Amino acid sequence: MENKENVALVVGATGITGSNLAEELIAQGWTTYGLSRNPNSTISGLRSIKADLLDEQNLMEALDGISPTHIYFTTWMRNDTEEENIRVNSLLVRNLLDVLSLKKSVKHVALVTGLKHYLGPFEAYVKQGILPETPVREEHPRLALPNFYYAQEDEVYKASERDGFTWSIHRPHTVIGHAVGNLMNMGTTLAIYASICKETGRKFIWPGSEAQWHGVSDVTDAKVLAKQLVWASSTESAKNQAYNITNGDVFRWKWLWKRLADWFGIEAEGFNGMIRPLEKELENDSQIWSEIAKKYHLNEENLSKLSSAWHTDLDLGRPLEVMCDMPNSRKLGFTAYKSTEDSFIELFERLRAENVIP
Repeated sequence: MENKENVALVVGATGITGSNLAEELIAQGWTTYGLSRNPNSTISGLRSIKADLLDEQNLMEALDGISPTHIYFTTWMRNDTEEENIRVNSLLVRNLLDVLSLKKSVKHVALVTGLKHYLGPFEAYVKQGILPETPVREEHPRLALPNFYYAQEDEVYKASERDGFTWSIHRPHTVIGHAVGNLMNMGTTLAIYASICKETGRKFIWPGSEAQWHGVSDVTDAKVLAKQLVWASSTESAKNQAYNITNGDVFRWKWLWKRLADWFGIEAEGFNGMIRPLEKELENDSQIWSEIAKKYHLNEENLSKLSSAWHTDLDLGRPLEVMCDMPNSRKLGFTAYKSTEDSFIELFERLRAENVIP
C-alpha cells in the first residue's frame, strides 16, 4: 500500500546505497523519487528524475511539481584535491536544499557519509601517522583536517536551522551490495578479480596491508544501511543524531578471504610481507576480461565499468585495523543484523544470476 504522507527523494539513486534504499522505501510503501544525472529505470516503482545538482536552474525545473517530505542524500563527486571535494560536494547539498526550501515540504534530511569522518583522508594517516582510535565511536570529535563530509554536514545543519526539518547522518564502513558500475563497490570488484583468477589459474592474492589482514574489521551491507536510513528518518527519538552503521558482526580478512576464494573454487594467498595493490594486479586484464565476457556471454565486456580497484586498495591497504561501535542506534532499538559472509555470497550469487560474472 502506498504511503501518501511520505514522499522520498533519493539523491544518487543509481549508486549502491541509493538503489538499495529506493528498493527498501518502495517495499515499505513510500512514494519514491530517484534523482541522478543518468537515471536508472531498473527499479520497479521508482520515479526517476534526471537532474544536475550543480545547476540550480536545472534542479528547479526537474523538481517542478514534486514536494518531497524526506531527502536521502547518498551521492558525491570525486575531485583531484580535498579542497575541490569540499567546494563541489557542499554545493551539491546546498543547491538541492536551497531549491527545496521554497516548497516548505521537507521534514527530514538524511546524509550518508562514511568512516573518513574519523580516519581523515588516506594520505593523512599514512603520511602523517595520525592513527585514529578504534573502534570508531559516534562521539569522536571531528579531525583538524579538511574533509568534505564535514562540509556536507554543515550544509545540512545550516538548512535545518533555516527550514526547521530534522536530520540524521549515517556513517557506513565499506558498503557491500548490488549496484554494477558503482565506483565504490568492493564486492563487485572482488567478484570480477576472483572470476579472472578462476579463468586464468591465478591465485586470489590478498592486496592489502598486514594490519588489515590480521586485524578485526566490519563492513556494511547496503540493505542494512537502507533499513537504518528509513528507521532514523521515521522514528521520532532517532532524529538529529549521527549514526555508525555496520552489519553487526566482526571478522578478520585472513578468515574471510579464504571463504570468498572457496566460493569461486580458487586458491587464496594471504599477506606475504608487502602490499600488492589490486589496481596493479588488474591493470593488464582488460583484454582477459573482454575474452571472458565473450566466452560466457556476459553483460559487460569493459572491465573499468565493473571494477574499482583503486577504492578497494584504499580500504584494504589501511595501516590499521578498523571497526565501528554503534551505540546510538542500538540504544534506540535499531537491531538489523547481517552476516558479512552472507553479504558477499548473496552478492556473488546475484551477479552470477544477472550474467555479470560467469
